Amino acid sequence: MLNALLKQKKPEILDRWLQLILETYPLDRSTFFAKEKDRFLNPVGQTFFEETRVLYEGLLGGFAPEGASASLEKMIRIRTVQDLSPSQAVQFIHGLKQAVTEKLRDEIITEEGFREWLELESQIDRLSLLAFDIYAKCRETITEIRISEMRKERDRALNLMARSGLPSDKQ
Repeated sequence: MLNALLKQKKPEILDRWLQLILETYPLDRSTFFAKEKDRFLNPVGQTFFEETRVLYEGLLGGFAPEGASASLEKMIRIRTVQDLSPSQAVQFIHGLKQAVTEKLRDEIITEEGFREWLELESQIDRLSLLAFDIYAKCRETITEIRISEMRKERDRALNLMARSGLPSDKQ
């Protein structure tokens, strides 16, 4: 029952989910992300638009949350480099729960609907945990890049000092 309703209400649920994701950004950016359809002018908005659909279809098709890694990674990479806390970066997954409950509230409160909702909610929670793992790996990569750049800068500075005849602590 719930799966059929999720398919039937797919456009409404996806539109609401995307709206909830975009609301996490300042108004000027969220408006741009929502309205600009050119992939090259708006890669962020287009990535969110496309990958929310892939994730939703995967949930309807019953894939394992791990099968969502590629889509989650595309979205998380964007959110990792933005000025968001870890919880804010992965919060967009929970927006799907909100969108579904807003659009299917009456259907979910039935006994059968509630059982099916609990299963879907569990899948969404697993997506959220996977998203956090991906976020942690992305942050680790960023940190490694920063450390590498700092070492390169230090080495360049030490080489310049050595060439100019200034004393350095290089050993």
